[in-house]
Amino acid sequence: MTDAVLVVNSGSTSLKFGAYGTSNVKDPPLLCRGGVDSMAGDPHFIAKEPDGKPIDAHEWGSGHALSHKEALGYIVQWLEQHEANIKVVAAGHRVVLGGTRFEGPAKITSEVLDYLDGLSAMEPSHQPFNVRGARAIAEAFPGLPQVAVFDTSFHRTMPEVAQIYALPKAVRDTGVRHWGYHGISYDYISRQVPKVAPGARRVIVAHLGGGASVCAMLDGRSVETSMAFAGLTGLPMATRSGDVPADVIFYLLRSAGYTAEALEKLLYGQSGLIGLSGDSADMRVLQDSAAADDRLAVDYFVYSLVKFIGAYAAVLGGLDALVFTAGIGENSAKVRAAVLERLATFGLTLDPAANAANGPRITTADSAVAAFVIPTNEELMIAQHTLALTRSA
Repeated sequence: MTDAVLVVNSGSTSLKFGAYGTSNVKDPPLLCRGGVDSMAGDPHFIAKEPDGKPIDAHEWGSGHALSHKEALGYIVQWLEQHEANIKVVAAGHRVVLGGTRFEGPAKITSEVLDYLDGLSAMEPSHQPFNVRGARAIAEAFPGLPQVAVFDTSFHRTMPEVAQIYALPKAVRDTGVRHWGYHGISYDYISRQVPKVAPGARRVIVAHLGGGASVCAMLDGRSVETSMAFAGLTGLPMATRSGDVPADVIFYLLRSAGYTAEALEKLLYGQSGLIGLSGDSADMRVLQDSAAADDRLAVDYFVYSLVKFIGAYAAVLGGLDALVFTAGIGENSAKVRAAVLERLATFGLTLDPAANAANGPRITTADSAVAAFVIPTNEELMIAQHTLALTRSA
């Protein structure tokens, strides 16, 4: 019998999971991963080996809706009946927002879930579904230890001046502040940087995927990050706008016939790369396209990224290393090259061959500032935190 930690990323209509062995708290081995997609109307399950080889699949059929409780119940039962003879002994959840209460991972109780659910109005696109996944496991498997690992916690080391907005105290006290996200990824990368750049103190990490942000780290701790109050601001993303002036929002509400709901749909689902290109949110498509609007989308993405990196180098008082991670960061040599070309004044000299090979180091040996590609692993980070908290119990 193999004890396992189940890592869960619960979305509105999908659930992703990874099962990790418990034999090594610092480096738990991945046993398998998979998920249930299209839960609202055509749910299907798939599980894969650590190397990506498919193990099993199941379909419920079109028109069959699956609840989070049903999907997670199926996953746990499948794991425990699988030929690897796995027994789930704990579950760890990605939860985007920990609020002011949690500056690190936390054991889940019903009271904790009530608190986290109360934050959903601030981050409605992920938070309520993250909480729903934890509630579903609590209902289906009462007594199973659960841990919440938060995207916002890593950024609680930012100085106070970086965590506030110039708003009245009464407004700030409602929870309006600079939370910062992708913290689980940044937590992981902060632990990898010393392995490739032992002397680097001032580090900027660009987490570039469907969601994208930048984080400035000093000695491995967050001091500034681009994604702000919720998951919309900062860099342009696949379908999210990134930074848009507040007065534009007022204008659209006042003069262009938008309701709050329509505006939210516009900024979260119809903007960013898809909004600029008009035909694709996929950087793999856009970077190889000759269409003018597609090129504009890539150029704007690169321009915005360079702007944030320049500002964060000033915040840090210099730059020792730049790291690219997540889907675009790890795989788009074209985006990385375009960024580094514009940052040559900071002492970054691209090594084209190393960049084409996805690193890990993509700058020349004599480059004054080093740049790296470091694959992120949020799932492993959640497994480690879950094991640490449940073992300590």
